[in-house]
Amino acid sequence: MTQTAYRAQLLTFREDPVHAANGVVYKADGLLIFEDGKVVAAGAYASIRDRLAADATVHTMRDKLIVPGFIDSHIHYSQTDIIASPAPGLLSWLNTYTFPTEHGFENPAVARETASFFIDELLAYGTTTALVYCTVHKQSADAFFTESESRNLRMVAGKVLMDRNCPEFLRDTAQAGYDDSDELIARWHGRGRQQYALTPRFAPTSTKAQLEACGVLAQKHQDVFIQSHVAENADEIKWVESLFPGHRSYLDIYDHYGLLRRRAMYGHCIYLDDADRQRMAETGAVASHCPTSNLFLGAACSISRRLARPTCRWHWRRTSAAARMFWLATTGAAQVLELDNKIGTLAAGSEADFVVLDPYATPLLARRTSRTESLEELLFAFALLGDDRAVFETYAAGKRVHSRERNTAVLKLAA
Repeated sequence: MTQTAYRAQLLTFREDPVHAANGVVYKADGLLIFEDGKVVAAGAYASIRDRLAADATVHTMRDKLIVPGFIDSHIHYSQTDIIASPAPGLLSWLNTYTFPTEHGFENPAVARETASFFIDELLAYGTTTALVYCTVHKQSADAFFTESESRNLRMVAGKVLMDRNCPEFLRDTAQAGYDDSDELIARWHGRGRQQYALTPRFAPTSTKAQLEACGVLAQKHQDVFIQSHVAENADEIKWVESLFPGHRSYLDIYDHYGLLRRRAMYGHCIYLDDADRQRMAETGAVASHCPTSNLFLGAACSISRRLARPTCRWHWRRTSAAARMFWLATTGAAQVLELDNKIGTLAAGSEADFVVLDPYATPLLARRTSRTESLEELLFAFALLGDDRAVFETYAAGKRVHSRERNTAVLKLAA
């Protein structure tokens, strides 16, 4: 295939910029070369322009910033239509909005249309990889992977396991959950860029038999991912204690069934103690922080009131705070998922998933970025003032999968 190259500002990372002085790799006049879906070279234009093939297609956009594609470590595609739904707490929100909406995903057409819209939205915000919760329906996972595969995205997803404490219309069984998951793993895990995640929704909605069956699958398929929720809400924790007596903690339940290990991602993790955190470190399991959800559902309000101001003051004094946010959303996330040789980077040999950001996307953003005097200021402006309009283009495996200009034209035609 013909080489393609972009001459622009480039940002990628070697390590966490807070802990490594050379963690940030930034080229004000950079060149990204890719071919056949893989990065050939990335660096200063003057240093690597000789690596361009004679017939290479070169796009020049020196006013733009190219970063690795963003990685979302915790998201539910089935909740696309209930975003911004009010509720006093987690459990009431599940019963009022989530479970009734997920009922519709027994219809493959609903699942497919929602998956298509959801993925388009991810790409519009520069997210090229996500750990995705489907519904209890096997066809919801098939629909998601089909849409992801059609765009050649690297996605991780799984059918939810849920055999109690939920409406009958969303309930599977320990055996059916095992069989469906095993079948989906065989069909999708490692197929192109698709990867599977065993997905018990959270401990209260799985019987001991189902968690045990999930642990058997985890042992059988060592390279699949695991995703669930833990310690999100105080009422939830009390409920879990009544359902699983005799365990040291909520996290200990997952550990007991062999579900703490590398490539295991647990959402929220608000009310963990030191012993829990130590156990996660020992097993290689990872916490996925969900700040908007945590605050929206009131899960962390007491913590926020006590810690937010001193924590924020301490954190933002660091000179690499904004750079670290970008590291966490790219290279850092890829590292904990053990995918950093493929995504979250612009390194040679990696998959060419990247985002083209526009510092002048909106009048306010342009006004601020025109006055920035450092990379840190520029990234901070993107983080605080940017939205989907700042994403000029998104690429997956070297192919453009989102264009702001193209989407704007479609919206104008529709109007």
